[in-house]
Amino acid sequence: MPAPAENMKIDAARLWNSLMEMAKVGPGIAGGNNRQTLTDADAEGRALFQRWCKDAGCTMGLDQMGNMFAMREGADPEALPVYVGSHLDTQPTGGKYDGVLGVLGGLEVIRSLNDLGIRTKHPIVVTNWTNEEGTRYAPAMLASGVFAGIHTQDWAYDRVDAEGKRFGDELARIGWKGDEEVGARKMKAFFELHIEQGPILEAEGKDIGIVTHGQGLWWLQVTLTGKDAHTGSTPMHMRVNAGLGMARITELVHRIAMENQPDAVGAIGHVNVYPNSRNVIPGKAVFTVDFRSPDQAKLDGMKARLEAEAPQIAAELGLGIEIEVAGHFDPVTFDTGCVDALRRAADRLGYSHRDIVSGAGHDACWINRVAPTAMVMCPCVDGLSHNEAEEITQDWAAAGANVLFHAVVETAEIVE
Repeated sequence: MPAPAENMKIDAARLWNSLMEMAKVGPGIAGGNNRQTLTDADAEGRALFQRWCKDAGCTMGLDQMGNMFAMREGADPEALPVYVGSHLDTQPTGGKYDGVLGVLGGLEVIRSLNDLGIRTKHPIVVTNWTNEEGTRYAPAMLASGVFAGIHTQDWAYDRVDAEGKRFGDELARIGWKGDEEVGARKMKAFFELHIEQGPILEAEGKDIGIVTHGQGLWWLQVTLTGKDAHTGSTPMHMRVNAGLGMARITELVHRIAMENQPDAVGAIGHVNVYPNSRNVIPGKAVFTVDFRSPDQAKLDGMKARLEAEAPQIAAELGLGIEIEVAGHFDPVTFDTGCVDALRRAADRLGYSHRDIVSGAGHDACWINRVAPTAMVMCPCVDGLSHNEAEEITQDWAAAGANVLFHAVVETAEIVE
């Protein structure tokens, strides 16, 4: 198939302006965004995206999980569409680019094709996946997981937030529950543009990361049960301290990850201690262990070791312990054809690039199960993400979107 001309580029200023306009929806308190899934702010962001897509001549599809599909028609109505996109929802203290760059970068592909009067054989569809972040409703990548057959729709609808509000009820409340069957769409390919969310590209001065693999993940929720007691009047040898158990398991998690280097990470992120009073020894601790690796054997080995050794720590301290899986996906190997299309695009455009493994989960990790998929990344300042201080440059955004543009258009096939 013919490759796009090397001078074919997106409108960098228009893409940047769109990012800044979307950032006005659900503003954070420190320059970022709080546009959590299925909130009123999410609904407002969706409406803005829909308006932009309509202005670009797209038709909008909406499935029963709230996934949005903006389609630019192709010359061949029978040809499978090429999909591109990411997510518009954010962390409670999220940045302006995580996920959003991939959605609006996809929209910019369509806008630029319109500007240039270029037709493609295959339709191009820009997607906004619902609840990628998994903050309000666990697990992450929920709706793309239903699309790929990882989760059932009923199970997803029954997820509840911290206030006990059901996912299905909130989706209907904000008005973005569609009629289309989830997962019914077939794809020729799926491409996702994302910020790196790590420091490698910036540190090495690379314009582009070509994502070849995605790390697998185990989230293990640990519940330790001890005894609430007064911090001042309970002798040290008579304490059943759930906080101490959590501290020792935190050390264990770090040790397990360090002993599985390279290509393995582990940490404890989400933590709750009870009763969480300054003068009460914690009688209960609930926390989530996060293990990740692109190596299946390492990933599963870290989980098995935690499950074997954490109960020993609990027993030594007289604590009860429960360990349950809160989230999981296997390591991902992205499609070589799609990866090669991104490499060709970066070479054609003269961008420096390197292969990279995604340290975070993305909707592409699930879609890879049902369609040829790949990801392209641009740098972010200091590797910072899931933080209101998250930052990229206009040039970085443009480079990533240009590589996306070329790969998508090559795959969708220009009609002469």
